[in-house]
Amino acid sequence: MAAAAGGRSGASSATSRASSSSARASARNASSFSSPPASHRTTTTPRRAPISAISRCLSPGSGWTCARTPASASWPRSGAPRASTGRRESLVKAIEINQHFLSRASWLDPAKTVDRVIVGDPQKEVRRLLVTWIASFRAVRAAVERGFDMLMTHEPSFWVHANELEKMERSEIASAKRLYIEQSGLVVLRNHDAWDRWPEVGIPWAWGQFLGLGGKPVATGAGGYQHRYDVEPVALDEFAARVARRTAAIGESAVQVVGDGKRLVSHVGIGTGCACDIRVFQEMGCDVSIVCDDGSCYWGPIQRAEDGGHAVIRVNHGTSEEPGMMTLTRYINEALPGVEAEHLPHGATFRLVG
Repeated sequence: MAAAAGGRSGASSATSRASSSSARASARNASSFSSPPASHRTTTTPRRAPISAISRCLSPGSGWTCARTPASASWPRSGAPRASTGRRESLVKAIEINQHFLSRASWLDPAKTVDRVIVGDPQKEVRRLLVTWIASFRAVRAAVERGFDMLMTHEPSFWVHANELEKMERSEIASAKRLYIEQSGLVVLRNHDAWDRWPEVGIPWAWGQFLGLGGKPVATGAGGYQHRYDVEPVALDEFAARVARRTAAIGESAVQVVGDGKRLVSHVGIGTGCACDIRVFQEMGCDVSIVCDDGSCYWGPIQRAEDGGHAVIRVNHGTSEEPGMMTLTRYINEALPGVEAEHLPHGATFRLVG
């Protein structure tokens, strides 16, 4: 989630849908929160973020892994897996993949959405599709070198949120990146606004489940972008350590914490991208907010939260949305016959050196 998209103007006002049964269910999930699911534990340490237990290395020793989310993974199911018919699947064009998501995303404006083919032939037939969080030059090269027809990216390819090619800077690196994509025949498709709010398996739902908070939030705010989950009361620092054990599986082994470490918290707000408005979390009744770096700053909202006694846990943007890329990969494999999707992990954007 890079920036506000169609329908986000009401983000400052929380619309909560509380459910006592959901609260009890979320509280029950707290008991299993202490360690990552087995399918997300790290067993190797490649140069980029490890997703080892669910990854298949396409280029041994390169540090890059592509993952095909297995049927046994503990993600919300978007539908039954496709059964093999023994017949050749009909070919799907790039534009048809885009239309599949747009036609099911009633919350976005097709005329204003950033979800579109960014570079490449919209009519190209797609058999193999690589899903990744951001279309970095490294990811683009990986897609081309490994023979994928399409790279589906959640975040921009050219460093601006909307109208990327029109606003693309006139620089050597921008021109080289675009030329490389065009000459390779790769299609780069952005899937941002749709997957940000896709029910049950989209970005915030996948993040909540990855953290072990449960599948259904107790309440939502900011038009559905910000979620609240309830857990058994736990000291802030202990809770933050649990979060860190989860995020370590995707490359971020420590999280940033603001607030009294001994203070008990139980109403957890989670947000990703720019949907990390701490005031909205407070209006939803949260006593701790898990935010990301691209959606918060220390001198403003975080300092205000600390002054008011509201705890904050902060992670990298890429970390918070990586689980959503896993669920997106699985969704494509289940919902789009004829298309084989694989996941290229991104994880935390930075390395800590000290």
